[in-house]
Amino acid sequence: MFTVTNTDISSILKDFGIFSGIIDFTELQRYHYEKDNPESKEVRLIIKADLENGQSFVVRFKNEDDVTLDIINEQSQFANLLANQHVETPTTYMTNGQYAQWYRINGYDVIVTVETFAYGELQIVDEEIAEKTGSLLAQMHNIAEKADFHVQNDVLFDPLRRNDLFSFRDFEAQKDFLLSLDEALYESIVREYAHVFQKVRIFENKPRYAVQGDISNCNLYQTADGRIGVFDFNRCGDNILYYDAVMQAIFEARLMDYPKEIAGKQEGILLSAFLKGYHKERPFTKEERDVFPYLYALVSAFWGWDIKWDENSLCRAVEAGDAEAAHQWMKEIHNRILFRSEMPL
Repeated sequence: MFTVTNTDISSILKDFGIFSGIIDFTELQRYHYEKDNPESKEVRLIIKADLENGQSFVVRFKNEDDVTLDIINEQSQFANLLANQHVETPTTYMTNGQYAQWYRINGYDVIVTVETFAYGELQIVDEEIAEKTGSLLAQMHNIAEKADFHVQNDVLFDPLRRNDLFSFRDFEAQKDFLLSLDEALYESIVREYAHVFQKVRIFENKPRYAVQGDISNCNLYQTADGRIGVFDFNRCGDNILYYDAVMQAIFEARLMDYPKEIAGKQEGILLSAFLKGYHKERPFTKEERDVFPYLYALVSAFWGWDIKWDENSLCRAVEAGDAEAAHQWMKEIHNRILFRSEMPL
């Protein structure tokens, strides 16, 4: 397993121009690649280093199949561009004219970056935070577009490709079982999917620009004066800005932690707040508003947790041979793909 010491961290910080002595460090995140493969040399470790001068820094160690030095430098350059345009984000540090550098530590080759530690991490998203987050995302989109900035990396929320919110492919993979239950219903779902997808892909030839790629409560923080900031550009890459805006909004409205008083109704409240905040900074066009009902239907119908991830998902029902549950999911998916929700501005 990849490990580091105070001495390793102190040496790295000096390379990045930080010379105060280190008191101690704590792990913030670790991916245990060796659980599946004891011989793996893949690494993702994020630590917080506390120094004698009272400052704290985040040091990231990475060696993953889809990560290159160039990508990490581009991601860090984008974070620095945003900071220079008054977007609240941690200061990134450089060594030898680059934001990232290869190191060999305890038999592992790792790419290392250093940034200031951001205090005030948000744990719960309410209506005010959602609106501020939408505004923040719009500001970031405006900066990326104006600078024509790009990061050559895949993103999580591109509805035209495999993404982390929904999956028609996983639904389609159950074709044989579902056809045996209700051929007419299955074929109706597939036809409607094709119709909706055609509506959604209308922007596929629009320019792509760099996006942070993972606005979430664990990647947001609030300053003492109430400003919302963002850190962790691990999923930063190029996306069509409209798709990023809507799918990030749905993500924030469905997959975060919320105040008890809005439990069960948070989606409508936060989706509206997020999109209104975005719209004030970067107004949606009529064409974008017209496409929203179809994109929302697409995400809802093939929502990944309902299709695959949850214990009571469609795929679990098929695996168990539960015809009744699978048929109920087909009916629900059909209802969702037909539903048209206007953009709540």
